[in-house]
Amino acid sequence: MKNIFLNTLFLFVSIITFAQTSDISISVKDAETNEPLLGATVYFEELEKGAVTDFDGIATFTEIPNGNHIIKISYIGFKTIETTINVGTKKEFAFKLESGGNELDEVVIQSSRSTRTVRKIPTRIEFIGAEELSEKAVMNPTNISMVLRESTGIQMQQTSLSSANTNIRIQGLDGRYTQLLRDGFPLYGGFSSGLSILQIPPLDLKQFEIIKGSSSTLYGGGAIGGLINMVSKTPDEEPTLDIMLTQTQALGSTANVFYSKRNEKFGVSLYGSSHYQKAYDPEDDGFSNLPQTTSISFNPKFFYYPSEKTTFWFGLNGTYDDRIGGDITKIESGENGIHQYTEENLSKRLSSQVVYETQLDSVSSLNIKNSISFFDRKLTIPDFAFDGKQTNTFTEINYQKSANKIDWIFGANLYTSDFDENDNATLQRDQTDITYGAFVNNIYDISDNWILETGLRADYNTDFGFFPLPRVSLLYKNDSGFSSRIGGGLGYKIPDIFTEEAEFINFENVLGIDKSSLNAERSYGINLDFNYQTLLFESVGFSINQLFYVTAINDALLLNSTDNGFFQFENATDEILSKGAETNIKFTYKDFRWFLNYALIDTKLNYLAGNPQKPLTAKHNAGSVLMYESEKWRIGYETFYTGKQFLSNGTETTDFVTMGLLLMRNFKFGSAFVNFENFTDRRQSKFSPLVLPPHDNPEFPEIYAPTDGFIFSVGIIIKPFGNEDDD
Repeated sequence: MKNIFLNTLFLFVSIITFAQTSDISISVKDAETNEPLLGATVYFEELEKGAVTDFDGIATFTEIPNGNHIIKISYIGFKTIETTINVGTKKEFAFKLESGGNELDEVVIQSSRSTRTVRKIPTRIEFIGAEELSEKAVMNPTNISMVLRESTGIQMQQTSLSSANTNIRIQGLDGRYTQLLRDGFPLYGGFSSGLSILQIPPLDLKQFEIIKGSSSTLYGGGAIGGLINMVSKTPDEEPTLDIMLTQTQALGSTANVFYSKRNEKFGVSLYGSSHYQKAYDPEDDGFSNLPQTTSISFNPKFFYYPSEKTTFWFGLNGTYDDRIGGDITKIESGENGIHQYTEENLSKRLSSQVVYETQLDSVSSLNIKNSISFFDRKLTIPDFAFDGKQTNTFTEINYQKSANKIDWIFGANLYTSDFDENDNATLQRDQTDITYGAFVNNIYDISDNWILETGLRADYNTDFGFFPLPRVSLLYKNDSGFSSRIGGGLGYKIPDIFTEEAEFINFENVLGIDKSSLNAERSYGINLDFNYQTLLFESVGFSINQLFYVTAINDALLLNSTDNGFFQFENATDEILSKGAETNIKFTYKDFRWFLNYALIDTKLNYLAGNPQKPLTAKHNAGSVLMYESEKWRIGYETFYTGKQFLSNGTETTDFVTMGLLLMRNFKFGSAFVNFENFTDRRQSKFSPLVLPPHDNPEFPEIYAPTDGFIFSVGIIIKPFGNEDDD
């Protein structure tokens, strides 16, 4: 009887306690400044009740049941926290949020050459982080083209149907005006440029940094249209092992493996990739839309940490790549009758990187780096071969000093490039270039709201002379979510024969560079952008970036025909003028993200009568990406619109829309995924022929739309050391 009474009493007290509620307040402040955060969201997940902080950073709630509750506190630009509070024990709770949330304010951008974060750099830099890179790696595990193609204002221009050679275009400007970097090293220029995008797998990269517009002051010649810096993953104390296997319905198989680990003094990262693609002809016209490809890459890096302030690392990168496209019958069975045409690109590259970084004191550091890259490529078509070797070297030393409101960077570098064509070639187009450079860059906090960046580079090329390259950028930011940047500078490009026009005709009958009669290409450009981020309806994150730009190129390098059947390079008599606008909008709600973008690209060739639009450049482009991401699932739906373009002969092409769908499920062992790329099967052969007769010596029209069509892939990512998002 006594036990029944005690149990009844305990149950009665528990019911009364549970039924009790409290009115509470939750204070949210900036952890760095201790200032209240207006507009932060506080959400009780189980109760489905939320509130937004007021001017004093306080959110109030009434009639919250006593007991433990999980709350989520989020604010754009800050890290979201999820914690448990005990209502009833007290009525006031206080939390502080750290910067570095949704808008990546705390990400350090390496291409800026400073240790500042995104929010405090006047130069406009677009950032692609590890999460988005992992999505694109699933969509295309063989190379980085997917990452770049879906960035606003960037076009991947395929120059060959047979070998799938592809160049990157930023804001309508040819690929030779974009400088590719990896960990700050110039990467894959000259003879290798048409294959560079296709030979960089994405699995061992942790972030992309894209600067649009002239960036020659920071990194020297070639960065007229902009630069792309790919930052590699580095080893951590916890070991990492990622194994990624992918198979497509187009008979493409890819395997990627990445491993890294470090201890107190030493670290290592090992990356290997292999890819095999069978020749693929989706329209059954007898010619491949994807070449038969065998590609193998290996990239080991070794790290030494003699102290907490010093890092030394050494890396090697080796690639073997063989691509054969053209007549399917010849590829599979050998030459037979009219089945004679193939194009083969056989390339081998080996590069080294050495970096020494040391913190001299609390405000200054010293960096020394060197790279040597060797590239051997043979391009073969019936009755013609273009065969050569290219060796590039890059050496740099820079000193950085960061004070409370001012950052300085001083540096000097040496860049050499040597192309040696096969001695048996009829036209000997060897070219050697040596460029010395020195630069200084300064970032100064005028006030809490205004930051100024100025820089000056002086380059001297032994053949083309002296190039002074100033630049200036100004940033305004406030605490209400608004910021704006304006900046501009000068650029230049040393002429070489490796242009898109020369690549299109396989360098056949293209005369070498006459340094005595040609001028280096020079440019000037300016960017202006506006950013705003806020909360809509108390729970929807919203951000918008609006960019306007102008870039002009003088003495542009043109390939013109001669009376005796050859092609020679000349400087344009007037400028190439590229101007336009880019709009990027982002919505976030719980586990959903929606990205919208639009690019207006108006690139005029003012050296031609009537100032026509640059061929193969769509004036209007738009895109939509809807993502759902939870601990278990990642689902993405993409739609991209490409507007009408003009061919070199003045013909106007059709516009088109491509769509893609990604489904990924996370498990404890890793992830499994399926990807439907271009599932509406938009390809150029549905609008116009990809191959023109005769069959034994075909002509290939310019490429303005996808050539491979719908690609379905399935794959698995195995993480033996555990998955961050398991079930």
